[in-house]
Amino acid sequence: MLSGEEFGRLFETFERTAFRLETLSVYDVEEEREEFERFLAGGDMGPDWDDNPWVRSMTDKGKEVSRVHVLRSPLTDYLRYELAAYPGNVTAGETIGIVDQAEQDATDLPNHDFWLFDDQDVYRMNYTPEGAFIGAELLPAHKLAEYQGYRDRALTEAVPFAEYWERHH
Repeated sequence: MLSGEEFGRLFETFERTAFRLETLSVYDVEEEREEFERFLAGGDMGPDWDDNPWVRSMTDKGKEVSRVHVLRSPLTDYLRYELAAYPGNVTAGETIGIVDQAEQDATDLPNHDFWLFDDQDVYRMNYTPEGAFIGAELLPAHKLAEYQGYRDRALTEAVPFAEYWERHH
């Protein structure tokens, strides 16, 4: 199981593509707490929200970063915060789709997060019930096709973020 720091290094070493399936309604991220409180208070979120530098650090090198977030409206405060940051990720080059289970059935997708790097390495993300990151587990090679299928289905079923945001914001 990789720690947060060890897992973070994968974003510097993948060569072509990084895909994430997100499934939680709350992520308990220590580094986000102050920003989350500022968001809830209606404060200025700063320039990183307009063009996410973390995403840009990958897309400027020609790498593709994408995600599908499986959620259920009405949105939690945390999901409102996270989705409000997505336009800056899109500006920086990330492709984001939304599967809202209140509007469409996504039972054929897993109920856990994963990252798929370069279409060859799958990491299952493990969290506490409160959404705190525990670690990333590299899945065995025989699971690859299953998770490629999940990715493909998620991308097919997802509504493009801009379209979802326009309807729900």
